[in-house]
Amino acid sequence: MNDSIYKSIKTLPPLDDTVIKIQQICRDENATIGELVDVIKKDPMLTANILHSANSPLYGFSREITEINQAVNLFGMATIRGFALYGAIKQNFKIDLGPYSLNSEQFLDIVSTQNALAFDWCKKLGGEFLNVISPASFLMEVGKIIIAKELIESGKADEFKKAFDEIKSLKELSELEISLVGVDSEEVTAKILEQWNFEYKVVESILHINDFANAPTEIRDYSAVLNVVKNVINVFSKFSEEGVATAKANLKTAGLNESTFNQALEKVGV
Repeated sequence: MNDSIYKSIKTLPPLDDTVIKIQQICRDENATIGELVDVIKKDPMLTANILHSANSPLYGFSREITEINQAVNLFGMATIRGFALYGAIKQNFKIDLGPYSLNSEQFLDIVSTQNALAFDWCKKLGGEFLNVISPASFLMEVGKIIIAKELIESGKADEFKKAFDEIKSLKELSELEISLVGVDSEEVTAKILEQWNFEYKVVESILHINDFANAPTEIRDYSAVLNVVKNVINVFSKFSEEGVATAKANLKTAGLNESTFNQALEKVGV
């Protein structure tokens, strides 16, 4: 890995104590919703951020969510964990995505929309999907922040942006990132999450997004879900015909349920 990028990852601040406690609770099979609510309520800023995110029109709830216990019951612990991590990204990172032709608001909108689609789809898929995919979908783009920083500091931002404006696919983007900084954003994200002591399934599902077919068997479906979501909503476009077509082709390759995906797409992609 590029030494500068490695150093940037190693010098990232740790997650704050509240988010760490939330992580621990959400990974504990014996933890209760009440324990999670109690931790969140002790942090007024986090409480406000979670309620703000939970009331986004993307999730389509018919009534306003005004209490944390409401939010936890409606979204589940995994997605509340994701909201907390989303807030940590906004707090801990200086977001300058100029090389990707994005401002910070556009980037954060991409992240939140990716989660909304993943949340609705994974609720229908059942099993462990939501526990892995909900936090992963909030975090899978964070490596771009580090890569953009490296491009700017190394004087390669204009070269990258010129090439970026000429490409359209996630495969081409991965190749471009590797050609200029030696690593793609998925690998950078995985390294960040390793440093933050994330569980294996979340880290590996992100690491194998671009090559889900060759992911470890226990990871393959999670990486495929993230790949599908990322093709629909990404730094190039949101809900484009081409992106949706690619997503559905990859969905079929992975053997995932197309009906549940179409339902989620219809709800969120409006």
